[in-house]
Amino acid sequence: MVVAPRWKWTFSIIVSGAVILLLSAVYLTLIVLYFGEGEGNFSSLDGVMKLFENREAVLAGWVHYLAFDMFVGTWIVSNSQKLGIKHWWIVPCLFFTFMLGPIGLILYFSVRAVHTKKILHENF
Repeated sequence: MVVAPRWKWTFSIIVSGAVILLLSAVYLTLIVLYFGEGEGNFSSLDGVMKLFENREAVLAGWVHYLAFDMFVGTWIVSNSQKLGIKHWWIVPCLFFTFMLGPIGLILYFSVRAVHTKKILHENF
């Protein structure tokens, strides 16, 4: 998405959602196989920290983040192309989305607002 955002294979492999669906299937498999094996819960920060003492839970969490970061990245690329924002403005947004998730999304919304003179859009 960074190097060749309009290449037909980029669309076929990434933007189509194929990789995101694959990651989601891996996540589902990990949850089915390992959910409930470790201690911890989602009701407190201490409970979540206990969940991540389990290696499989950390792997599931990592795959979860990869799937969602990739989903957000594909949306950023698609949305920026619809709005005619030059791709080189989007590259830092993709980097930060991959490395720091929501910070990349905030950066994209900022870039988009500068280019379109609107903070919010009807197509999100």
